[in-house]
Amino acid sequence: MLQLPKSATVKPVIVFAILIFRFFSLFAQSTITLNINDAKIIINKNIYGHFAEHLGHCIYGGFYVGDTSKTIPNTEGVRNDVIAALKKMKIPLLRWPGGCFADTYHWKDGIGPKDKRPTIVNKWWGGVTEDNSFGTHDFLNMCERLGADPYISGNVGSGTVQELEDWVQYVNFDGRSPMSDRRRSNGREKAWNVKYWGIGNEAWGCGGNMTADYYSNEFRKYATFMSDWNNSGGIARIASGANDTDYHWTETLMNNIPLDMLTGVGVHHYSLINWEHKGSATDFTEWQYFQVLKSAWKMDEIVRGHAAIMDKYDPQKKVAMCVDEWGGWYDVDPGPNPGFLFQQNTMRDAMIAGLTLNIFNNNADRVRLACLAQTINVLQAVILTDKEKLILTPTYHVMEMYSVHQDATLIPLAVKSTNFIVTKDAAPRDTLPAISASASKDKNGFVHISLVNIDDKKTQDISININGISYKSVSGRILVSAHIQDHNTFDEPEKIKPAAFTGSMLKGNVLSVKLPPASVVVLEVKIVFKPEEKKQTKLQNSKRGESFD
Repeated sequence: MLQLPKSATVKPVIVFAILIFRFFSLFAQSTITLNINDAKIIINKNIYGHFAEHLGHCIYGGFYVGDTSKTIPNTEGVRNDVIAALKKMKIPLLRWPGGCFADTYHWKDGIGPKDKRPTIVNKWWGGVTEDNSFGTHDFLNMCERLGADPYISGNVGSGTVQELEDWVQYVNFDGRSPMSDRRRSNGREKAWNVKYWGIGNEAWGCGGNMTADYYSNEFRKYATFMSDWNNSGGIARIASGANDTDYHWTETLMNNIPLDMLTGVGVHHYSLINWEHKGSATDFTEWQYFQVLKSAWKMDEIVRGHAAIMDKYDPQKKVAMCVDEWGGWYDVDPGPNPGFLFQQNTMRDAMIAGLTLNIFNNNADRVRLACLAQTINVLQAVILTDKEKLILTPTYHVMEMYSVHQDATLIPLAVKSTNFIVTKDAAPRDTLPAISASASKDKNGFVHISLVNIDDKKTQDISININGISYKSVSGRILVSAHIQDHNTFDEPEKIKPAAFTGSMLKGNVLSVKLPPASVVVLEVKIVFKPEEKKQTKLQNSKRGESFD
């Protein structure tokens, strides 16, 4: 019997399999079912927080240009255009001064007359010498102008309990004390009343290379002296949390720290191919794109894994999960200092942002604070600057579009998604769900549905059912571009920006959506309320704005 060579038989089989898959995928449809009657959990606005570290040109040259700048309009040295952009995005919270920098920062060096402040060498990020001209007053006054809650990361790695205790008293105490008197002598009469405090950063790494048991004891000591017997000041004490899937770290903290001392536990996760070869921010293949999105999807597993551990010790969910560092991380763009972590921001980053925020929304019972890394000119930034120029990135636009979910009521949903299949060497290699979604109901009763199609080749047909209501009308906005590598530049700052979305249609009580490849869409659905539903909406609105702790 004539036997064909192995290569001659295998290759047609692979090609046939691909053709069969593509044929059936033409008729595949994703479905989403929203259960509006089960909507009870509030999506904390602080899930949409941001992160500003003394790193590269995030602070100096990003937020802060100095009060002597004549070419860039500013208020007390902070760029006016940055303030305007972040306010439009509805930034709710800003973390500072780090990051790894936090555990080398001594806050008293950043107060008082600027010309008398000592310098500091930024040992972690580029080895540059900073003049400490941007300090506590600058940051907290800027947060007031932004309308954002400040989130201060305290120095546990190289600092002392006394230093952090003094910082809390300096910014929060309105009575007479050595620290509040010092604040007044530096020009600020009224306390800022900072609520959110991180006790160290990445204690397992750059924050001191501590074990979980050792850090637990350090946390207890610092937390004790930051407040009084009953924490009458109401400060939120947030523990330096785990890296990725280090569930042992979370288990140890939840087991060792009394819950009445613990407001939140951090988690850090970055979307990347691998730490040794992260790839270019703009010049990447579909395979590299897929690998980064696979890492982004892993956030769902990470959040659920840590939440399951927290549920064992805190079944009432009083302790918040705080994902206070997340985002895409690539090889740095060519430049004078690789330690500055500058990278461009493409439609791939828009996919990461939309996908990740949907995960946070859908886990809002436990995730109540998160910080995108970072705000300006560093990693997955929402703003890039070059002297007097400023551009908004695709990630900025996703954050602004998703702001409708802030303090809205989460609508539980079930997603049945078609697969995004990536091929390599002419064969199917790996799959991910193509569709990510979350939904909420705002104080006016409008339903917002955020949708992401990570498949960069195929339009997704989606059928959406909202159980228990009748539709009145639907509108929406879309962020999309011709290529996943597309990005805004200083020469073409509005290449990518939101536009009106016309790909949705109401047929009876079914909402049909055609979601273009590699796109983010936010729909606003106006619904017909029954009288009892109006009363329920009023009751839920009265509960909004409650603290996450």
